[in-house]
Amino acid sequence: MLVKVNGEEIDLPENSTIRDAIERADAPYNPKSIISLIKGKKEFEQNITKYKIKTPKGNIIIELVSNANKLTDLWRNSYKEFKNKKIRWTTSKEIAVGPIVTQLTPSTEEFKYRQGDVILSLSGFSNESTHLIIFKEDSAGTYSTPEINQGIFAKVIGGKRTLNNLISEDHIIEIEGVVEKKSITDSAHADDLNTILEEGNQIFTYVLVEPTQDSPQSVEHLFSLIENDMIKVDYESNSFLGFYRMEGLGKDVEYSTMRKRGSVTLRNTGKGIGKVYIYREDRVQSPAHTHIGFVKVGMELIDIANTGDFITIKTDPERIMTMTMTQKEASEFLSIQNIEQIREGVLDDDALVVSQDPISTIDILKEKKVKTTGIVKDNLILVDIYNEDAPRSSMYFKKVTNIIEKPIGTLKVHFTVSNMKISIFEGNTKEAKGLIPENTPMDKVYSGTLGITNMSRKNVGLIGVRFEDNNEYGPTAEPFDGTNIVGKIKTGFKVIEKLKDGDIIYLKEN
Repeated sequence: MLVKVNGEEIDLPENSTIRDAIERADAPYNPKSIISLIKGKKEFEQNITKYKIKTPKGNIIIELVSNANKLTDLWRNSYKEFKNKKIRWTTSKEIAVGPIVTQLTPSTEEFKYRQGDVILSLSGFSNESTHLIIFKEDSAGTYSTPEINQGIFAKVIGGKRTLNNLISEDHIIEIEGVVEKKSITDSAHADDLNTILEEGNQIFTYVLVEPTQDSPQSVEHLFSLIENDMIKVDYESNSFLGFYRMEGLGKDVEYSTMRKRGSVTLRNTGKGIGKVYIYREDRVQSPAHTHIGFVKVGMELIDIANTGDFITIKTDPERIMTMTMTQKEASEFLSIQNIEQIREGVLDDDALVVSQDPISTIDILKEKKVKTTGIVKDNLILVDIYNEDAPRSSMYFKKVTNIIEKPIGTLKVHFTVSNMKISIFEGNTKEAKGLIPENTPMDKVYSGTLGITNMSRKNVGLIGVRFEDNNEYGPTAEPFDGTNIVGKIKTGFKVIEKLKDGDIIYLKEN
């Protein structure tokens, strides 16, 4: 039997399961992520109520009525026959498109119609000359329509200007269903991989996003949001899904355009800066939203996702990130993509890459070269971060070090006090606002503990580490009630002990 996995047709034995299909197609999938099962094209199209009629003068959007099932079913089964049909006539009150052949029976009665009504009319009382008629103004007359709802099967909800501009030389370029969230049935949310498939079933396991070339920094923000090829839905509405994990991390304003269904945007200013959105429905352009990409595969998953769901996501092109590779591994990785590597810092093959320039994938692809800075592997600091015990402090630490956006972050030494056995690192006063006391020490601060001065003290936001245990003061030399414990150094402790004022350390979450 034939089924589709992420739009690609595959042949499976009878009684195959969703799991079998995913494995046969080698489809991107994470067991934590949702999947969509659409039983067939016919079932899917039965839930579409809006259609876009494309013409040389623009588009017309119609919406099916709910009280003419026989006519709406006929439309769903035959609307493609109107493709390439000419405008047969146009008057001040209506336009007509056709003809096509139907099995409808005409009526001789006179009916009244309202502006925007869409009917099927049997010209000359012949079902072999069935026309689509759209009313531009209120009208009355005998239009040889079936008696069912006076032939009315839809209403115009968009494109009235286009309607008025059409002439008899124009034609229908295409008609396509407008897919919305409500077009996807509840049964499309498949939870059991052992579900038996049937001929014509469609499975979607991941979302493929094509990033725009015009918003390089904002695209990198999207890359940073993705963890283990997944994103978590933080908000769900009829119009969009929201992904808020990196809220507060702003980017400069870049490319802005209409937010069409499938668009991916980044909030670039105001409340909610740093949030990412994927749209289920068209929305108008907003200067507060940078366009960062478009969904090419998997809108079916966007339509069924709920708050808290994980979605498997891929991008094309994928992120170019050399940090955590060795210089040699980076060289091999970049050469596959015909990108020149320029080594800096420690140049040895086994040196660890801790930064790259440009950082942006889009810029690297444009320039076809990238500088990779290496250090001795043992100089990388591994840190346990107390994300659950100190959520505010953890987020602040990740922002200051920038490990929220990159796999390896940095800290700059503010000053060292050798006789006190501490090193203090620079913070960010602006980001430290609202850093309330949390996870404060009780009896002792142990060697290697990372602490942040909280808002109860003047030097809020400073980050520090101690080289020996202390029963009175925290890692930033503040009393315990002014100190938030955010993590612990796991490796590279001797590197930190040798630091001088102004030195930079490279660190990674353990």
